Amino acid sequence: MIAVRTGLGWDVHRLAPGRALILGGVTIPSDLGLEGHSDADVLAHAITDAILGAAALGDIGMHFPDSDARWKGCDSLVFLRHACQLAAAAGFRLVHVDSTVILERPKLKDYRLPIRESLAAALDLPLDRVSVKFKTAEQVGPVGQRQSAEAQAVVTLAAIAE
Repeated sequence: MIAVRTGLGWDVHRLAPGRALILGGVTIPSDLGLEGHSDADVLAHAITDAILGAAALGDIGMHFPDSDARWKGCDSLVFLRHACQLAAAAGFRLVHVDSTVILERPKLKDYRLPIRESLAAALDLPLDRVSVKFKTAEQVGPVGQRQSAEAQAVVTLAAIAE
């Protein structure tokens, strides 16, 4: 077995009025929130996909299809914890997460620490192994026009020593 693996995750959700803006399990005050079958936490979804990808276990849609009523309105941290359990069953542990949220507004800098703390707790990682960055799209494209939000994530998994 290869001792270290890297996974890449990406997700996008439409912005809509009347929905909560949840990022990394933290609700952010905003006039627009993320639309989706679950709570639409674009950051948690990107990290979940990165974990599943690094362990070669498919993607979030395979494990939590939007056609399944069980996941309607579900807290996306459930998906994160499950992906970690699947990776562990495949012989890997999560070592590090580096992620980026791309969102025009609201500004997120004041929420960096609460988001990192929420993710670290859900992933059972020390805080210094969870990185969350924020970018705007400089008013370009759907993100820049406040039609959507995106997130990207890279994770590192290490083989569990036997």
